[in-house]
Amino acid sequence: MSRILKFMLSKNERKHRSSLEIVKDMLLVASSKVKKTRIMYQANLSYRLMEKYLGSLLDSGLVACDDDSCYLITKRGKVFLERYQDYLDRRRKIGEEIRMVRKDRLVLEDMCFNNEVDPPKKIDGKREELVTT
Repeated sequence: MSRILKFMLSKNERKHRSSLEIVKDMLLVASSKVKKTRIMYQANLSYRLMEKYLGSLLDSGLVACDDDSCYLITKRGKVFLERYQDYLDRRRKIGEEIRMVRKDRLVLEDMCFNNEVDPPKKIDGKREELVTT
């Protein structure tokens, strides 16, 4: 199998979420008034992690707590979600560009070091001439 094909087939899947992904999940759950347990279950967190992140979200003003111990996303939290989505979109585009550049590099390396000779191509109905020096 060529290096190009191996590169294109390889996937680097992560098993764990980043802290920003956890925050996003928690904020999406808190888009309506919810209790801690709802955040914990819907964001798929342990109690310990939910407490840790919820404290950070409260301190940073991304969620607010009312008198009934219910949590709700704030305007600042909504801005975070918008900016996070923009970040993900840009990251995806850059990742695609990086993958294409890596693929191009592999093609160039194969052309130089793989000793595979492609048959001459036809240009405007004529055979391409190989230039030798």
